[in-house]
Amino acid sequence: MRPGDGMPILAKRAGLYREARPAPQLAPHLLCRWVHVIPQGPALPVAVVPDGCVDLLWVGGRLVVAGPDVTAAHPVLPPGDPVVAVRFRPGAAMRWLGLPMSEITGRQPDLQELGRPWARDLADRIGEARTMVERMARLEAGLARIAPEIGPPAPEMALAFRWLGRGTEEAGLAALRDRLGISERSLRRRCHEAFGYGPKTLDRILRFQRFLRLAAAGEEPGLSALAAAAGYADPAHLTREARRLCGLTPVAILGQLAAGAEERAAA
Repeated sequence: MRPGDGMPILAKRAGLYREARPAPQLAPHLLCRWVHVIPQGPALPVAVVPDGCVDLLWVGGRLVVAGPDVTAAHPVLPPGDPVVAVRFRPGAAMRWLGLPMSEITGRQPDLQELGRPWARDLADRIGEARTMVERMARLEAGLARIAPEIGPPAPEMALAFRWLGRGTEEAGLAALRDRLGISERSLRRRCHEAFGYGPKTLDRILRFQRFLRLAAAGEEPGLSALAAAAGYADPAHLTREARRLCGLTPVAILGQLAAGAEERAAA
C-alpha cells in the first residue's frame, strides 16, 4: 500500500513498528512497550484498530493517552519523528489514570489534562531526551518510579478479557457472568470502567482481533475458513464488522498483510 492509494493502511503496517517486553518491574501493569517510526515523506493515512487496550505514548512532543476506541482511529503520525509508547494490561489503565475508561473512549487527551500529579515531570524528562532509545528509557524509568504506588489491575477484569478473547461457545457472556458471580448490570458497569465500553462491544473487538491474528499467521486458507475460525457466522458477518471496526474490507486487510509478509521475506 503506497501513499496516494486513498485507502488507510493498518497502523502496524505503516513504517517501522516494533513491540518488546516492558521492564520487569512494570510487567504487572504493562503488556508491552512499542516504537513506531514513519519514514520521511508524505503523511500516510493510517488506521489504528480497536484492541480493548489503552496506551500511553510520546508523539509530536506530547505525552498523550490513547483511550479505548470502538472504531478505527486515524491519528496523524509525524514522519521521521519516532513514537515511543507503552500498552497497559487489560484493566490497568484506570488505576494509573484515576478515572473510568469510559471518560476517554475515542479520545487522545494529554496526560496532564487528566490531573495526574506525576504527568508534568514525566513529560519534561522525556522531552529532554535526544534519541528514541533515550525517550523509551526515560518513559519506562519514570513509570517504574511510580509503579509501587499503583495497584495492579483487577483480576476479574483480566479474566473477562482472557475469557472473551478465547472465542469459543463456552466462553460467552452468560458463562463469564456465572464465572465472576455478578449480574449483567454489574458486568456492564465494570467493563465500562476498565475498558471504556460494555462486554458486548469488547467481545466484538476481541473477535476482530482474533481474525487479524489468524490472517497474519496465514494458517486458515480462504475467507470463509478465516471467518469461521475467528467466530463469525459467515464471511458477510466478518465484512460488516471489519467495515465498522476498521474501515477496510477483509480482502483489503488480507492484501495488506500479504504485502507485509512479502516485504519481510525480501528484507
